[in-house]
Amino acid sequence: MRFLLIFVCLSWALNATGQSVSVPVDSAQDTITVVVQLQDSLVTASADTVVSAQDESLIKEVGLDKPPFRISLAKIIWSIIVAILGYFLIRFLTRLLGLLAERSTTERRITVKGFVPVVRIVGWIIIIYIIIAGIIRPPIETVLAFTASIAVAVGFASQDILKNIFGGIVILLDQPFKMGDKIEIGSFYGEVVEIGLRSTRIVTPDDSLVSIPNGELMNQSVSNSNAGEPNCQVVAEIFLPIDIDTERVRHIATEAAQTSRYIYLNKPITVLFFNEVKDRRSFLKMRLKAYVMDIRYEFIFKSELTEIVMRELLYEQIITTEDYA
Repeated sequence: MRFLLIFVCLSWALNATGQSVSVPVDSAQDTITVVVQLQDSLVTASADTVVSAQDESLIKEVGLDKPPFRISLAKIIWSIIVAILGYFLIRFLTRLLGLLAERSTTERRITVKGFVPVVRIVGWIIIIYIIIAGIIRPPIETVLAFTASIAVAVGFASQDILKNIFGGIVILLDQPFKMGDKIEIGSFYGEVVEIGLRSTRIVTPDDSLVSIPNGELMNQSVSNSNAGEPNCQVVAEIFLPIDIDTERVRHIATEAAQTSRYIYLNKPITVLFFNEVKDRRSFLKMRLKAYVMDIRYEFIFKSELTEIVMRELLYEQIITTEDYA
């Protein structure tokens, strides 16, 4: 930029005295053309030369009227401050939504938690926009060139990360599951506690936190137990002797489910029997299917049903301990 300014000034001076100037061979072709046009159009009659409208447009085209872009120390410091403040603000908002969700009713808990990943992603987009457009304010050409360079570099070096980020965006748009849902992916089953751009985290029944890359979620089948609803189906399985009174067992199992404090009575209770061979012996496998009012009661409800049914069957001597010897 400075070279072009010096070159134009020298050209004007030499034209004023009737001398010629040579053009460096290594200059860009388009720059030579513009400077030659400026030389031909400058008025050499006096020192107080007035530049024409065509010359001004050529100067603006070359960019001689714009100061060079620099990133000052102040811009760097303010960018860091905005990023830190934005991080804590997003963290505060997501935690606040989490607390509100836990204190809400069962029906609203999953709905409120569904806004957490949206707030996190939108918040970072706003912070990045403020830093670039409000603080650094680079020319559009610099932004495009920098974005293209970063895209090429990241594309070659971080294909897996980009795949996970794309998967996270697709999950937020398609919503195969939400925060608070119970899903099964591969060998893992648990409640979704976080949906990020890189990974999704679930808490298993053993209280283990499992992080699953979003790219894997895109390529595997995901089983959703409740699909955004607070209630979900629970299946309790009990192995019984082959000659047992199924009608009596069905009555006991249905009554045990109806009297539970965790039951969701707006959906049906089903008792099914299947013949199954286990340890070279034939058994009737009873499957008691019922719904809980809150997905977090799933395993408590399942344990309670198994205990009540087995206790009643033993009490009425429908089964004995010898049947399992």
